[in-house]
Amino acid sequence: MKKLLSLLFLLVLTIVGSLLIQEHKAYSQNNLEQTGDFQRHFEQLGVNGSIVIYDLDRDKLYEHNPKRNNTAFLPASTYKIPNSLIALETGVIKDDVAVLTWDGIERGFNGSPFAVWNQDLNLRLAFKYSAVWFYQVLSRRIGHKRMQDFVSQIEYGNQNIGKEKDIDNFWLEGKLRITPQQQITFLRRLYQNDLPFSKRTMDLVKDIAIAEQTPDYVLRAKTGWAARVTPQIGWYVGYLEQNNNVYFFATNLDMNSQTNPAVRLEITRLCLQDLGLM
Repeated sequence: MKKLLSLLFLLVLTIVGSLLIQEHKAYSQNNLEQTGDFQRHFEQLGVNGSIVIYDLDRDKLYEHNPKRNNTAFLPASTYKIPNSLIALETGVIKDDVAVLTWDGIERGFNGSPFAVWNQDLNLRLAFKYSAVWFYQVLSRRIGHKRMQDFVSQIEYGNQNIGKEKDIDNFWLEGKLRITPQQQITFLRRLYQNDLPFSKRTMDLVKDIAIAEQTPDYVLRAKTGWAARVTPQIGWYVGYLEQNNNVYFFATNLDMNSQTNPAVRLEITRLCLQDLGLM
């Protein structure tokens, strides 16, 4: 009798497992759509990379190069989104207009001077210009323990910010890594106010992240360029609010000194236009 019951139990487990596998396959097929047009844009612009777009209402992913979309990279300046949230929440900067004084050191990017960095800046301008020194100051003020605690709480990428000595460069050349898919997850949580920050903090960061606003849509986004690794990695991440819906995106490209930085935005825009947006 016990042997018969054991066989019946194993049979039930096998059937349930098979149904779960079939359900997972159906979910994946229903929610993932390979878009050939996306690949054409990468080829025409002569860049290697990937893009993933998530349609919130339809619960559907559109992507090119899914393997890369699940590969982890340095976040570079896309980390300025969580860095801004943490800095505001901890009070190391009180709002978007409080000014940090420039230290007088002339700075540039990738071997080129970058004049907009070399001035006193507030959070809004530092985010817009992607000023590295400004966010390094904020990170040192936040400190390693508080930074690590928040990065762990928000489950950002691999959650590895390195040691205390790495506090002002872990997103540029340290051990922190995040996949394009994880960027989407983080942005969804920000949009839905599902992060361990006050509503004031999240609303303020959403506001400074507005890259474009028209009567038809609002685009919130952040660029990133990891220039201290080979190959260099470019990012453009954010979300588009249009037609009473939200479309989250993460674009990730191989970059070099000859690559036009605007290609990150151009590819993203072309792919969103393929979906009838913008």
